[in-house]
Amino acid sequence: MAKRHPAAPRIWLVTDARNDAALARAITRLPKGSGVIFRHYHLAEAERRARFAAMAQTARARRLPTVLAGDARRARAWGAAGAYGAPHALGPRTGGLRIAAAHSLRELAAAHRAGADAVLLSPVFATRSHPGAPVLGPVRLLLLAKHARAPVVALGGMTARRARRLPVHGWAAIDAFG
Repeated sequence: MAKRHPAAPRIWLVTDARNDAALARAITRLPKGSGVIFRHYHLAEAERRARFAAMAQTARARRLPTVLAGDARRARAWGAAGAYGAPHALGPRTGGLRIAAAHSLRELAAAHRAGADAVLLSPVFATRSHPGAPVLGPVRLLLLAKHARAPVVALGGMTARRARRLPVHGWAAIDAFG
């Protein structure tokens, strides 16, 4: 019997230092049923936890799940709806969503072994965060997605217009909602 994945939102706002100042506004602009992946790696632990708590309160007011970049134990301790990260870093299942980041077929297989409920494949298009970095492009994204055993979410240079042309579960962005 195939594994059933918890319902993963189709649209995700991914946070970082660049969108922090407009984060509350971006969350209010998300469509119903979206989710937020809180990264904010640039903050010290105590500051990151406080920022997560404030952001999560805003998201909860709109009934949007918040996923913490980090292992599942920390995500649960912080009150997140799940964990996000490299498949090997998600840690043991503790309940909640498990969103894995992947950039290749090997990482996609690792996401499956880690029990990912959804996989963010990236970068699909050029991004401001990694100028000049190689991209998957739509064709390679779709070739990789055929091997996925969990819903695929496209990340990297994504906009609503680009997402409509990609037959995958959903899309995520850092800058598209600001």
